[in-house]
Amino acid sequence: MYPQKLEEFPPPPGVIDSLRAGFDAVSSHVSLILLPAVLDVFLWLGPRLSVDALISPILKVIFSQARLSATSTADLKQFVQIQTEVGEAVEHFNLLSLLGRLQIFPIGVSSLLAPSAPVETPFGSQQVLEISSSPVVIGLTFLLILAGWVFGALYFHWVSGTALGGAKNGTEISSIRAIVQTLMLSVIWMICLMMFLVPVFLVLFVLMSLNPALASGALLVMLILSFWLIVPLFFTPHGIFVRGQNAFYSIFTSLRMARFTLPTSGLFVVCVLLLSTGLNYLWSIPPDDSWMKLVGIAGHAFITTALLAASFVYYRDMNVWLQTVFERLQQKSSMPTQQV
Repeated sequence: MYPQKLEEFPPPPGVIDSLRAGFDAVSSHVSLILLPAVLDVFLWLGPRLSVDALISPILKVIFSQARLSATSTADLKQFVQIQTEVGEAVEHFNLLSLLGRLQIFPIGVSSLLAPSAPVETPFGSQQVLEISSSPVVIGLTFLLILAGWVFGALYFHWVSGTALGGAKNGTEISSIRAIVQTLMLSVIWMICLMMFLVPVFLVLFVLMSLNPALASGALLVMLILSFWLIVPLFFTPHGIFVRGQNAFYSIFTSLRMARFTLPTSGLFVVCVLLLSTGLNYLWSIPPDDSWMKLVGIAGHAFITTALLAASFVYYRDMNVWLQTVFERLQQKSSMPTQQV
């Protein structure tokens, strides 16, 4: 038996404690919500860069060809509904929304209005600037996404430094390094997404040509399977801002943490997603043409910033806990055994 009994392992960081720490940090530094709040106000009251004139003719040709495969009245009605929804989404799309956090990228400034694309304001309808040139759209898309990544890096750097006191604990990284590593991580994500999404879209397009209901079922199955990747991918940017790591090692650290802490980390991620998604319905209640929309914008900025701060706190504490557990396991395995 061992000459002395080892101290029991400490409990892992609590989800509630991390959330509380995040909300306390933002409550003490309300200025952290300025960037997402200002972005939403700009998307609401500013002009709308529309690409409807360029995209709608292309969609019309695609849907006309795919519509020929509808074999029943039910399939035709479902197809018409999908076509209408896609057409409205393209018509209301604002190219400036690319400044906000794209849902498929890990780093960016959180935005309430980027997905919804408001059309009305308290001053009337938004001013629409139509863009019908393909090179202009491609160039603006590149610049806006790049600017969104840069603003996202500064936002994450600001929130993490405030929530964790980076300058005090020696983990503070420079803004330039944060931007560079954010760009590297985003490029890695873009390459991986293209390798994954291109064949997926081709399969969905073929299935939609055969049967729209079959394509909807396949999409639902893919979404369910993708939930298994949420936890490992959720913390991929945190190593950059919490521990000053490069983009590649930050991804590795996230996967390693998810491997050993999946139940607890999964619960934290689920809580974050439920709070942010559920409260977004509340913040979206005020109509776009009412000044009460400012309340929703401020509420969304506060909640999402607090949840982001909580995720940095949880990531730091969980990695400290893992390091403690590994050290004690190593100590236990190296201790000699003695016969009684």
